[in-house]
Amino acid sequence: MEERSIAAEARDLVKEFDDKRAVDGVSLSIPEGSITGILGPNGAGKTTCLRIMLGIIDPSSGSRSLLGHDRPLEVAHLVGYLPEERGLYPAMPAAEALAFIGALRGLPLRESRQRALELLRASGHEDWAKRPIRTLSKGMAQTVQLLGTIIHQPKLIVLDEPFAGLDALNQEKLEQLIRDQAAAGVTVIFSTHVIAHAERLCERVAIIAEGKKAFEGAVDEARGRLRPIVHLRTRVDDGPWRAALPASAKKVGAEWRFELPASGPEPLLKALIDGEAGIETLSIERPGLHDAFIAIAGEAAAREMGHVGHSEEAA
Repeated sequence: MEERSIAAEARDLVKEFDDKRAVDGVSLSIPEGSITGILGPNGAGKTTCLRIMLGIIDPSSGSRSLLGHDRPLEVAHLVGYLPEERGLYPAMPAAEALAFIGALRGLPLRESRQRALELLRASGHEDWAKRPIRTLSKGMAQTVQLLGTIIHQPKLIVLDEPFAGLDALNQEKLEQLIRDQAAAGVTVIFSTHVIAHAERLCERVAIIAEGKKAFEGAVDEARGRLRPIVHLRTRVDDGPWRAALPASAKKVGAEWRFELPASGPEPLLKALIDGEAGIETLSIERPGLHDAFIAIAGEAAAREMGHVGHSEEAA
């Protein structure tokens, strides 16, 4: 597989505000054309990392590069950025608001207006074109601002908590927008504290906790840090087959639960059959990303994000 170029990189970033170290030695490497999720609770340092990488603020120490440039603001016209703090002029019609964003990114106003109408039409919101922003719901206005991140056809899109405030339907539309952009070769980075979005969308994640990077890599690599969980129900309560269950096996109601032994399922299955356990159900559950997050960042970080308990995702 051909190695991809790096779209954005951070090297040992440190950022201090007064006596607080918000970012503590974070290094990241974002491949071109990837969808990368930056995961972590509020206050973990995600937004500060993104702002440093975009050149909005400078690090206290460390370095960064964006689309091959050590001065990120030089390539700002190639970046679509949705900050956590949203803001549009309330009296401006939606199409004009989009055109204005495009003009700020270097598009001629005529072309920007044309693209604004095309984007609204393609997203099924053509009827919003002449409506002032103040007449739109919060989710609708956020959708307009999201469309503004792609109006100038950027090479890199950076979204800070983009799903916050969107209803389920508009969250689904945003997920599809992200997939479409990635399919067109655009690099997408988004921060979130909702692990489900990252699990559905991302091929790579970085976990930030208390200003430090706890993990960076493929989603499957994060999930691979945990062994699959076996769910077993038998007709017979006891017998020689019990010796094949690991010592950590727990009975939950009528079901045994335990990590799949390193030897794999075959020896276990043989012991159950030979021992006449009477298998009623046997399933192997692959750990979800939120289980991996808890293992990597700890239960306290997961609790701050509102993610506790065991994943329901089965392989």
